[in-house]
Amino acid sequence: MDNKITYESVDDYISRSAPEVQEILQTLRKVIQESAPEAKEKISYQMPTFELHGNLVHFAAFKKHIGLYPAPSGVEAFKEELAEYKGAKGSVQFPLDKPMPYDLIRRIVEFRVAENLQQAEDKAKKKKLQKQEKSFRANL
Repeated sequence: MDNKITYESVDDYISRSAPEVQEILQTLRKVIQESAPEAKEKISYQMPTFELHGNLVHFAAFKKHIGLYPAPSGVEAFKEELAEYKGAKGSVQFPLDKPMPYDLIRRIVEFRVAENLQQAEDKAKKKKLQKQEKSFRANL
């Protein structure tokens, strides 16, 4: 039998987190919602996820830190400000024994929103050009 925990929603995830981190998670969620009002919430990889033309940012609670997953580009763009935190190519760990850098998180999310919107726009332009080219060739 599989004992993996599965979450139905972001509310479910937060409510099943340790009581002492629930407030941090709610505030983090609010910061992300305010920074990306068009983004949709879902659970992906068993983590709260915000999606806007693809994954925008994930977050998760751990015993000693909150993990933020803004994709490698989101970490790279803020690498100097994130230097004091542990992290990897696409993730950052914010220790629970220090204040959460909500302003920094807000700016990272805003960066990711702009990036995803630009990628969606580029994709739409490319698709339109391909359609025009196909139509042009059909008329030759």
